[in-house]
Amino acid sequence: MKKLNVALVGLSFGLEFAAIYCKHPDVDKVYLVDQNEKLLRIARERYSIPEERCHADLQEALDNPEIDAVHLVTPPATHAPFSVRVLNAGKHCGCTIPMGMSIQELNDVIHARKQSGKNYMFMETTIFQREFLYMKELYEKGELGRLQYMTCAHYQDMEGWPEYWKGFPPLMHPTHAVAPCLMLAGHLPDRVYARGSGKVRKELEEQYGCPYAFEAAFISLKDSDVTIEMERFLYGVARSYSECFRIYGENKSFEWQQLADEDPVLYTRTGALEKVDILTDENEESSRGGEIREERIQIPDYAHLLPKEIAMFTQNTVYNNENTHLSFTQGGGHGGSHPHLVHEFVRSILEERTPIMDDIMGAYWTGTGICAHESAMRDGKVISIPAFEKVE
Repeated sequence: MKKLNVALVGLSFGLEFAAIYCKHPDVDKVYLVDQNEKLLRIARERYSIPEERCHADLQEALDNPEIDAVHLVTPPATHAPFSVRVLNAGKHCGCTIPMGMSIQELNDVIHARKQSGKNYMFMETTIFQREFLYMKELYEKGELGRLQYMTCAHYQDMEGWPEYWKGFPPLMHPTHAVAPCLMLAGHLPDRVYARGSGKVRKELEEQYGCPYAFEAAFISLKDSDVTIEMERFLYGVARSYSECFRIYGENKSFEWQQLADEDPVLYTRTGALEKVDILTDENEESSRGGEIREERIQIPDYAHLLPKEIAMFTQNTVYNNENTHLSFTQGGGHGGSHPHLVHEFVRSILEERTPIMDDIMGAYWTGTGICAHESAMRDGKVISIPAFEKVE
């Protein structure tokens, strides 16, 4: 059977994916691209990758006819332009979040994907993390009942990160928060109302023009009565890292833990609703439910969904106490999602199908945040989210 040759571009956080591609049974050759010679050497030596498969420039990889697919793990401002270049070069593209920095950039990627006929996969981790896979399982079994409300947040202190993150508008980087809720709801976002709160230091405000320490939004969905609440901060808030969501259903509800060493809480309605009389002059009838049981639950791992060669990567990472990355030391290990991302990217190409998170999904998820930030900057003006599937 055919195997893929994949180029991994960006080896800071991207180093996490190198080991997975090297072990994936459907990947033949792994190529590495990074301008940082030290990172390139570390990755080359650790994974025994020949020097001729290591490049300092993206264009070298795009000019290589042996490379089938490119996985971008580069700074945010490069995501859309690099994605367009990859697709225009006739290669499949996977890109880390966010998909782009403006609605126009999202449309540019969609156009390039359609013109190329290649796959584009939006590499959002949270819809493959254990917590989401568990909630998806409960929902598809009907155990949650009717969805009533969802909240989501991504809390992260980005002091000390690279300069391009300095003062980044909170909801311009929304998808670790909102993707699980939109995926579970199964409805496209329609409109968003957002507000900014608090202030960041002047030097943080200068780069992107956003004064807010915190941005929060309410999202309405097409053809649905469910509302999603979204929160995000990057600077100036004393709170530890968390990518979290809460799902409120008629029969069961889920709340993310407050502290990292806790387990999440599942609430379950016990007993059926029953009709009761209300003692009023009108002798009205109402309903009374059973008790609500609350319990701490342990979320199962989902390594069994993966090929045995990469299943261990839901628990093990290339980053450890001797070799750290800020995203991991802050607590953002992404819930065992990385091998699931690689596997979906590879298999969607080989099976000639659209990946679970394609350019349209990525545009809606990223575009929701872009529109939310616009709403916050315009004092809460309600913003309609574009219909990306109609873009040609």
